[in-house]
Amino acid sequence: MSPLDTSLTYDDFPSSFRGDVLRPGTDGFDQARIVFNGRSADTEPALIARCLDEDDIATALTYASERDLPVAVRSGGHGADGHATPAEAVVLDLSHMHAVTVDPHQRTVRAQPGVLLGELDTATQEHGLVVPAGTVTSTAVAGLTLGGGIGHLMRRFGATVDNLLACEMITVDGRKVRADAEENPDLFWALRGGGGNFGVVTAFEYLAHPLGPEVISGQIVFPGDQAASVLAQLPAMMADAPRELSLTTALTFAQPLAEEAQGELILIVIPVYTGDFAAADKIIDRLVSLGTPVANLVQRTSWLKTNSMLDAMAPYGHRMNSRGGYFADLTGPTVAALLDRARASHPAPGASTVINVWAMGGAISEDVNEDATAFSRAGAGWLWEAANVWTDPELDAPYDQWADATAAALRPHTLTGTYINLTQDQGEDWRRGAWGSETKYRRLTEIKAAWDPRNLLRFNKNIPPAV
Repeated sequence: MSPLDTSLTYDDFPSSFRGDVLRPGTDGFDQARIVFNGRSADTEPALIARCLDEDDIATALTYASERDLPVAVRSGGHGADGHATPAEAVVLDLSHMHAVTVDPHQRTVRAQPGVLLGELDTATQEHGLVVPAGTVTSTAVAGLTLGGGIGHLMRRFGATVDNLLACEMITVDGRKVRADAEENPDLFWALRGGGGNFGVVTAFEYLAHPLGPEVISGQIVFPGDQAASVLAQLPAMMADAPRELSLTTALTFAQPLAEEAQGELILIVIPVYTGDFAAADKIIDRLVSLGTPVANLVQRTSWLKTNSMLDAMAPYGHRMNSRGGYFADLTGPTVAALLDRARASHPAPGASTVINVWAMGGAISEDVNEDATAFSRAGAGWLWEAANVWTDPELDAPYDQWADATAAALRPHTLTGTYINLTQDQGEDWRRGAWGSETKYRRLTEIKAAWDPRNLLRFNKNIPPAV
């Protein structure tokens, strides 16, 4: 791996590149490097190349490859690690590539890498369709898909990668290739969960499903002293729940009434039901009966509103951290550890702490073999994510300490395989297990060696080339 050459001026960047080329100190540069994790503002990339099309991507990658320059890729900039605009990197900004084409007869969707989930949902809902994807509208399809893709529809339709039909990609040396079940199948396998390690995807083709426009969704809020009891009942509840029911929970703190006061711990249960409306009341009533909620905000609403209701938990551009993983089951000791870590957090005024737990099962767990994609989900019954959001840089250290301590406390209950998008990188040993098995990891390193042998695309959950 070559070191970054900080003496380069990039004055020889190709004139054939049609998009904007932004350098430190030029108009628009500081705005262009704002990404989801505001801590990225502490660092400065060397150059941002705003690509208008796949030819621009090929031009920029060829330029970087010929000079052995490492490349970062920004689509929506939503990655928790802030890898989209790292220090001293050449950044390919794909945010202007956001065209969506829907074929309602074939139920297929073609999306460019800068398409945001809100744009994807809007385009597909015009035809009564949906692509199973994430839960925050400002997320771009590229990073979400390449990492696996989980959301409110995973129990019914599987992960995003389970509905991915093909990718078009530019290699690190500027070649245009296609990857699907027939053409470059090894690459297609790796792109379904291996992250942005292998090339720059310029188009994603998905299978869409009929859904909407109305669904049942909302929040059921339980006081903190009922959280242990409610969480303990969820495994039995979900064991015979229909696939049309998605469920996530959030351990967090109610907003304080005064600036100097601290909020009370609460448990928010968030169901999304996309089945027969006639059965909805019975299912929601069962969730309500798990305790005595202080609020029941579940109602019939649109899919577009449903898949944007978590946006408030993920404000763009704030400082943040994230740790996560899979549980095989939501056992008593696991619930106790979750509550202990929630109570150990002390969010400052204007900041927030949340521990989310998603119910898996159904299509994402039962319909696809673990080895069919790079994305790992073997044995996973539940997905957890612990995250902090704040604005004051002085809070970096205490919030990072809490996040690391939370990961350590939950590690005895956490599986080796993980969903790489909902956690920041936790080191080389962690990455070796993130894709579920040594065999899968070795296969990924071999595919990496075939497509990016110099590891120019290393600003990601990085997979080293096999040697």
